[in-house]
Amino acid sequence: MWLMTPFGFFSTVKKPGDDHLTVRARSASDLDRLRADYLPQLGPTVEGAGTDYPYRAVVGGEAYAGALAAIARDIDYANFKSEVSRRMGRGRSHIYSEVWTALLAIEREG
Repeated sequence: MWLMTPFGFFSTVKKPGDDHLTVRARSASDLDRLRADYLPQLGPTVEGAGTDYPYRAVVGGEAYAGALAAIARDIDYANFKSEVSRRMGRGRSHIYSEVWTALLAIEREG
């Protein structure tokens, strides 16, 4: 699952044989913010342990589900991209906007 939030971008998977989820990120700071604000149970950030994402940490599924619920409850903004810009800066907002633009292709897909 990809999760784009006003405080970070995450890819969460459950690898074969694991009891836990692996939360991956392109920025260690994103994992730090997730841990500090919503998910203190998130394990330590490991750098360079995978192929697609340079940073990752593990957590139990129930703890992750609780964090997702808390993130949803904290939505208090009318425009996501503006909130990203306010919290993370224009650079991150621009990156998210590029993803949003690429996803427009879904409309043509049907």
